[in-house]
Amino acid sequence: MTEHIDNNNFDTEKVWFVGAGPGDKSLITLKGYQLLQQAQVVIYAGSLINRELLEYCRADAECHDSARLTLAEITDLMVNGVKADKLVVRLQTGDLSLFGSIREQAEELAKQGIGFVSVPGVSSFLGAAAQLGVEYTVPEIAQSLIITRVEGRTPMPPRETLEAFAAHQTSMAIFLSVQDIDGVVARLLQGGYIPDTPVAVVYKATWPDCQIVRGTLETIAEQVCSAGIRKTALILVGAFLGKEYHYSKLYDAGFSHEYRRA
Repeated sequence: MTEHIDNNNFDTEKVWFVGAGPGDKSLITLKGYQLLQQAQVVIYAGSLINRELLEYCRADAECHDSARLTLAEITDLMVNGVKADKLVVRLQTGDLSLFGSIREQAEELAKQGIGFVSVPGVSSFLGAAAQLGVEYTVPEIAQSLIITRVEGRTPMPPRETLEAFAAHQTSMAIFLSVQDIDGVVARLLQGGYIPDTPVAVVYKATWPDCQIVRGTLETIAEQVCSAGIRKTALILVGAFLGKEYHYSKLYDAGFSHEYRRA
């Protein structure tokens, strides 16, 4: 039975920023779902989120697609909703902490004396790993994950180039970059990855029309081009995608730890 929560449990004097998850509408958090059920104003990132999430909203909710709106227009919608004592939800893709542009919105709200609450979501890099059935961290193969992107209209800090990150030879999830797959490959090779490094490109992870292309740095650009993938995809790179792995010590019968003696 669905739990219905009183409006009073969600502060209408603040804006609720909610991570929508990677695509599958059931991968929103329970708290995010409850907020959508109660929200009276929802401003959603229409170019990226699964609009089926709006089916969770009440029938009289005001739903606004922010795809064509400016920061000032989005702020006005949020401020007007709060001033009208309405529960306002700003629904954004994946998890708010990655490429979420939360700070600039929060600062505009602060100018109006309005606070905000963040409700985390499931990022697409997690959805992509689940879709592939892989772990980014494999014992003795890779124990770190680099999450990054190539520069576009938003420049990258000078020390955060793909070449510099590639020198670490660890797992990498590259967002917002598949449109320049040739450039990504060239820079990763220049940074130190070898041509037969495994690569997976996951288009719209967890969506019904998800598409997966697997190859190596030597083959992936041509494969992505043939598949017609130009946006909304993650590029995953590293030995974690390969066949080599080692068992962890955690469940090794000969390994003692706090909860078990060898």
